[in-house]
Amino acid sequence: MTETIPLCKNCETSITGKYCSNCGQAVVLKRVDGHYVSHEIQHLLHLEKGILYTVWELLVRPGRNVKEFITDNRSRLVKPIIFIIITSLVYSTISHFFHVGEGYVSYQGQATSSAAKMFAWVEGHYGYSNIMMGIFIALWLQLFFRRSGYNFFEILILLCFAMGMGMLIFALFVIAEALLKIPAMQIAAVIGIAYCTWAIGQFFNAKKISAYLKAFFAYLLGMVTFSAVILLLGALVDVLIKH
Repeated sequence: MTETIPLCKNCETSITGKYCSNCGQAVVLKRVDGHYVSHEIQHLLHLEKGILYTVWELLVRPGRNVKEFITDNRSRLVKPIIFIIITSLVYSTISHFFHVGEGYVSYQGQATSSAAKMFAWVEGHYGYSNIMMGIFIALWLQLFFRRSGYNFFEILILLCFAMGMGMLIFALFVIAEALLKIPAMQIAAVIGIAYCTWAIGQFFNAKKISAYLKAFFAYLLGMVTFSAVILLLGALVDVLIKH
């Protein structure tokens, strides 16, 4: 009697082992339980190495670690988009809990204007707004470091890590301001920009002062450009509404 070779239930390829050689599907699926759900969440967020490990590595060797992530090993650190969203969520949660802290982008104009509503959205959605702001900073960095060999998307990954750490710095100073009753957010802004400048400069060329200067001005120009685009879009929306 001929033994029937099982077929993969996903791609219908013949299976001779525990996994399909074509698509990797397991012959026997694990039962869905608490352990399965926990593992899936960790896999989705890529937290096997630990976000604390990523934070430490970015704190002591940001430039080298991001370079290694881009060119050699992408399993050591939390994925960049996930990292900036998680860290921005941490900042937003702590800021709302203590009722302390203003965003790095704020608007002092008419509260009912479209621009004011856009800035309010930015302050309420730091994960997404950080990524959008990173796009403008990345454009300036690509201009200033056009001979570096890194493309726009690689620079954007660098910024996701650097700006994510900036959000954690803001979160720490929110706690400090709430507990010590001192105005700490201005200090946080200086330290946050200083960290990003250091991380970006170290990434491109740690031995050259010019790399840090270009990183600093690219970061500031990116923030200004981001704010200017919001103001222009807000003004355009207001004009269209009136007409």
